[in-house]
Amino acid sequence: MLKGFFNVPSPTNEPIYSYAPGTKERKLLQDAIATARAQEVDIPMYIGSEEVRTGNKLPLTPPHDHKHVLGYFHKGTQEHVKAAIDAALSAKEAWENLPWEHRAAIFLKAAELISTKYRYKLNAATMLGQSKNAFQAEIDSACEIADFLRFNVQYMTEIYSQQPPVSPKGVWNRVEQRPLEGFVFALTPFNFTAIAGNLPTSVAMMGNVVVWKPSDTQIYSANVLMEIFREAGVPDGVINLVYVHGPDAGEVIFKHPDFAGIHFTGSTGVFQDIWKTIGENIHVYKTYPRIVGETGGKDFILAHPSAEAKVVSTALVRGAFEFQGQKCSAASRAYIPKSLWPTIKDLIGKDLETFKMGGTEDFSNFINAVIDEKSFDKITKYIDRAKESSEAEVVFGGDYDKSTGYFIRPTVIVAQNADYETMQEELFGPVLTIFVYEDDKWSETLKTIDQTSIYALTGAVIAQDRYAIEEATHALRHSAGNFYINDKCTGAVVGQQPFGGARGSGTNDKAGSMINLLRWVSPRTIKETFNPDTDYRYPFLGEE
Repeated sequence: MLKGFFNVPSPTNEPIYSYAPGTKERKLLQDAIATARAQEVDIPMYIGSEEVRTGNKLPLTPPHDHKHVLGYFHKGTQEHVKAAIDAALSAKEAWENLPWEHRAAIFLKAAELISTKYRYKLNAATMLGQSKNAFQAEIDSACEIADFLRFNVQYMTEIYSQQPPVSPKGVWNRVEQRPLEGFVFALTPFNFTAIAGNLPTSVAMMGNVVVWKPSDTQIYSANVLMEIFREAGVPDGVINLVYVHGPDAGEVIFKHPDFAGIHFTGSTGVFQDIWKTIGENIHVYKTYPRIVGETGGKDFILAHPSAEAKVVSTALVRGAFEFQGQKCSAASRAYIPKSLWPTIKDLIGKDLETFKMGGTEDFSNFINAVIDEKSFDKITKYIDRAKESSEAEVVFGGDYDKSTGYFIRPTVIVAQNADYETMQEELFGPVLTIFVYEDDKWSETLKTIDQTSIYALTGAVIAQDRYAIEEATHALRHSAGNFYINDKCTGAVVGQQPFGGARGSGTNDKAGSMINLLRWVSPRTIKETFNPDTDYRYPFLGEE
């Protein structure tokens, strides 16, 4: 077997296509959407080398057009979870012993396939299955997933190259990074195709084997990802894709002695239940499992009296309403000084008047549908309560309809109290709640922001006053794992702003960084002595 110290291609962020009228990419994407809508796909589970079809088929429909069927997926049971674990463990030895450069090549090829051959198919699947407009799909299912794969390969090589700085004469100290002992469970959300792809691949890249369960509402694009991974050369059994009820999967996985870790993105409540279950079963496992999770958020934008009103309004409109507010990082609470509020309110209102809402097939629609009826019902209940509350006022939006798709008009609520429910609780929808504070209450408002929510994912401060920026940066240091100055609180880019938060927002293991990949290896230090001692006696034992 040939050996060498290999340099991987230097990663750069994938260029974002504009999809402007008249561009080549716009036509290609529109064709891909038309092709996808014209067929009903039959989506199996992928367990080892098998495409598993159970016959228990459930429909997949666009959230913005829920009467149209894109295809069906085959629902699995606990037996399929067991089979996936067995397939993963069977593949483990060959995969972890494959030289790292071959693993790197597989995922670099996957990135290349995503950015070229599959770009429009994967974007179309994300647009139809998750109701993302063309730009939101492009930055997610083309650019971010390709970035994850390419940058993670770079981080992998950097991890392997890290070695003890000192080896004394006659000794060689070194470190090897072993895959975890067992299998890893990847539990992925609906809202980002890139996250759904990154959670299993970042684990597999480091030599681990994976059981992957996506959200039911992301299966349509997950199936395309699996097609890409297989074409890129991911061996059978390394990543196993199953569609099962969450508790059914947990019942098998969290009682298995070879469970070695979970890579999770989803709700805080589910993650806390998983952590509790792992703790209750800790005596079962061969090793202490790695628990990595990015969970909920109640992300904020804070404007200082010195802020430029137009900067604030643009950050609010984009941060709160892109992808219908269904980003972990979406702006859902804002703190605006009284002196700026009339101007900012007017600017927001003018922007909202220009919003078009509808299906993703019409590229002029800025707003599309929320993911499903359950989400629609949850969000609209908050809106209805705000309409009736003496502590809040719906100043924009508040309308909704689910007859054709799960459409909610972007809604702005002004809360009279900083602890009103929509200032504290995660809604995951196109609802922004604003608290207007007295200009001279700036420092008090910083304390309010820090103490209002259990979450600490993203946040932003907008100001021209540098002293105010410094004060906010320090006072809110525990309030957001990703903090933005004079920008919206969304849009983290792989390789530039590694993503994750603490408190109720997760373990802050920073997807898109070396920090995350380090969680999927177990280091072994090796000391080799070239001239070993042959006498137990140390010099101090000698007689005078």
